[in-house]
Parts: sequence; structure tokens; C-alpha cells
Amino acid sequence: MATRLILATENEHKVREIRELLVGLIVEVAHLGELSDPPTLTETGETFADNAREKALACARATGELCLADDSGLMVDALGGEPRVRSARYAGEGASQDALIAKLLGALQGAPPGERSGRFVCALSLCAPEGEVGRWEGRVEGVIALEPSGEGGFGYDPVFLYPPARLTFAQMAPEEKNAVSHRGRALRQFRADLPAILSARKRF
Repeated sequence: MATRLILATENEHKVREIRELLVGLIVEVAHLGELSDPPTLTETGETFADNAREKALACARATGELCLADDSGLMVDALGGEPRVRSARYAGEGASQDALIAKLLGALQGAPPGERSGRFVCALSLCAPEGEVGRWEGRVEGVIALEPSGEGGFGYDPVFLYPPARLTFAQMAPEEKNAVSHRGRALRQFRADLPAILSARKRF
């Protein structure tokens, strides 16, 4: 019987990426949007790892099940590493993708190509009601483009240029992005460790 794993998010883009990367595992992947009474999750941490743990643990204690949380964001060198954990709120609470990108490009106005380096970071936390079971992290280096390109992806993908492909994440096919993305890298580590974690939990 498959173990149910609840993703501590209602973000459809993240759910789709995570489900694609976990195909083949003996787990039933659900998410908050599928629960009748989903818990309200907060992000008060100073790091991606802190926020991922906070969300996963709150979800696990509310549901009594295993929960996986992702906290991801963009770090830009010319901005001192910002927007970090504020990535989704960089242009204000509930800001659109276009507003986020406009704010970022405005902050980088005048920065030459050689100073537009940055990275996406993804922290994963797997929690049971009794506490955190494991954590993983993935990173991918890139450059912030001068203007958006591409129709795919979400968030800052249209301006995140991945140099080896000479494409933004929004220009890449989903499977191409998943192969190199921060979330893809973190989830492959998680995927490799999950069978042993589930096996160990069944012994107790």
C-alpha cells in the first residue's frame, strides 16, 4: 500500500513539478488544496531551510501524516543576495509574476551583464508529527537577463538565464528545466533517500 505524502503547498506549479519528479515511487502524493480542512501555514524563518521546516512540521502536526515542504527563492549577487526568502513577496504580498519581474529588473537597472549573477535555491523538509525526518537543498547558478523571455515556468523563470543552455527557465521544456533546476536537484536527493526513510519508519 502506498504511503501518502502531503505537499505543504497549494501552488499548482510546484505541485506539478514535484509530482513529475516523484513518478515511480510508491507514494500517493497529495497537496493542501486536496484536503477538506487544510492548515494555515506561515513562513517566519530567516532561511529557506527554516521556512521549509516550519511549513512541513505545521502540516504534519495538523494532518498526522508525512508532509513535504519546499521553500525556494532567488538570490542575486548585485542586490546583496536579495530577495532571498522574500522572493514571492518582493513586490508586495500577492504580487503578480509581472510585478515581481518588473521590481527585480528595476533594482538591477544599470547593472552590467557581468554583475547580474544569481542563483535559485530550493530547501526541502520532510516532517512527521513528531518532528523533522530529513532535509535537502538544491541550487542552480544563472544570470538575470535584461528582459523576460519565454512563456513557460513561473515566478522569475522568464528572466533566469541558464548559461549552459543559453535559455531562460521559461524557454526550456519542463523536462529540460527539471533536469537542472534547484527544485529538481533537491528532489532527486529526496527521491533517492525516501525508500530508506519509509522502510525505517515501518519498522517502528
